[in-house]
Amino acid sequence: MKRFLFSLSYAIKGIRILFSSQKNAHYHGYMALIVCIMGWIFHISSLEWVVLIACIGLVLFAECLNTTIEFIIDFISPDYHIKAGQIKDLAAGSVLILSITTFIIGLIIFIPKVWPYFKVIRN
Repeated sequence: MKRFLFSLSYAIKGIRILFSSQKNAHYHGYMALIVCIMGWIFHISSLEWVVLIACIGLVLFAECLNTTIEFIIDFISPDYHIKAGQIKDLAAGSVLILSITTFIIGLIIFIPKVWPYFKVIRN
């Protein structure tokens, strides 16, 4: 149990490093909070909650992995190198792809719930 608690403390430290060093992690965190509030307001289904929580977890995981790759590249290659830049760009691109995919999933879930309110405003 003691080893598990040490491992947990290192993981929490990693999450702190992520949020203290990466502005994009803050943006993803704020968006996750907004999405959760919207889910609560619009009473989304259990399945929709599962999908949204999975998406949030995947985006934060990808951001953490991207940060890890950036830290490794900066450690290995402190001077500019074209390949190091390409590796970092690819890692950032993977986060962007996942974020766009998650955004589309959010639209699929929330547009049908928000749309009736726009019809009321128009009338």
